Amino acid sequence: METLNAYESVVGPQAIAQLRKAAEPLAGRRVKMVNSTAVGGGVAEILHRLVPLLNELGIHTEWRVMEGDAEFFRVTKLFHYALQGDPTDIGADDLEIFLDTNRRNLVELAGDEDVVVIHDPQPLALIEARAKAPASRWVWRCHIDVSRPQPQLWEFLKPFVARYDAAIYSSDRFRQRMSMPEHVFCPPIDPLSDKNIELSAAAIDKVFARLGVPRDKPIVTQVSRFDRLKDPIGVVRAFRIARRHVDCRLVLVGGVADDDPDGALVLAEVLEEANGDPDIHVLGGRLYEDRDINALVRGSAIVLQKSLREGFGLTVAEAMWKGKPVIASAVGGLPLQVIDDVTGVLVSSVEETAAQIRALLGDPQRMRKLGEAGRRHVAREFLITRNLGRWLDLLGQLDADRAPPRSRRSVAPQGRGFGERDGAR
Repeated sequence: METLNAYESVVGPQAIAQLRKAAEPLAGRRVKMVNSTAVGGGVAEILHRLVPLLNELGIHTEWRVMEGDAEFFRVTKLFHYALQGDPTDIGADDLEIFLDTNRRNLVELAGDEDVVVIHDPQPLALIEARAKAPASRWVWRCHIDVSRPQPQLWEFLKPFVARYDAAIYSSDRFRQRMSMPEHVFCPPIDPLSDKNIELSAAAIDKVFARLGVPRDKPIVTQVSRFDRLKDPIGVVRAFRIARRHVDCRLVLVGGVADDDPDGALVLAEVLEEANGDPDIHVLGGRLYEDRDINALVRGSAIVLQKSLREGFGLTVAEAMWKGKPVIASAVGGLPLQVIDDVTGVLVSSVEETAAQIRALLGDPQRMRKLGEAGRRHVAREFLITRNLGRWLDLLGQLDADRAPPRSRRSVAPQGRGFGERDGAR
């Protein structure tokens, strides 16, 4: 795991010095991050990098993964769809499963935290634990677009959200505009992680060979969980239209996260749609190593993110950091990353996606310009050091809001919890 000083090579020593200075008044504060999965998906990836950096700055931060069974994750997957506007049928039994699982996890919140950060809807009802420590500050970090949720589900969840001291959204357009302070944090990528570090041409070739993907023609890639909202079926159809005019290959790569019970089913549907096409490579069914993903993106000509709905979609920023031209749907947080025809291309249909694949593969100079502009945009807005500064600002605001300030205990965080899974590492 990289230390903060290692990022000087990316952002410069002055930026690192500013972060250290901003953290000084917060030394000894106790922060707990809670989410629903230790691996798979952008939230877990962010926490794996953010938590150690906060600890290095003297903010004692632990990460707990809540315990839930298959039924709980089936229900919260329904929540995921409904909060983004789908007319999903959620019954009273489903709501009770959600509440019961949250109640069983309450014991893991000790009551001595200065700040508790709850990520996404799965652990939302853990706000019930604040009665044990009324001086604690509670923050809901919502990574999905809840601007137009299914009304019935939002009416059920809204009383829990209203009890938080602050909320954080990935975009101003995702907000609910409630009475508590609402902040906007763009999710970050880590330029020094295995998924984003520079790789040699030989290392890239080795990964493609091991995964059985020939590099004899331009490769178009989408990196995403196998989720219907990522529209992998639409990607296959767009590729087939484009291939009528330009010879290329398609790679669909992604794993199945712990909290996504639909992943295996969607993967099977994609394999059926691909129907053994030798130019379509579906790499799924397991979580691939970050360096494998890195190599696949670096060896691709174009990267897609054809989502139907999206939280933020960090795979786009990751591809842009590597200088790749990106074609993305104009949904969720993707337009914050892809400025149309400047840092990438925005599309709204299968046909538009196919047309842009064809156009870009026929114009290498435009591909290069988009890739270069995309990397500059990520360097300005989406690196983890910038995100870390936002967290320090927020913790400072929460600290100032607390009156009177509590005495601080400088102790190391506990190592495990919520099912004995690894926390920060």
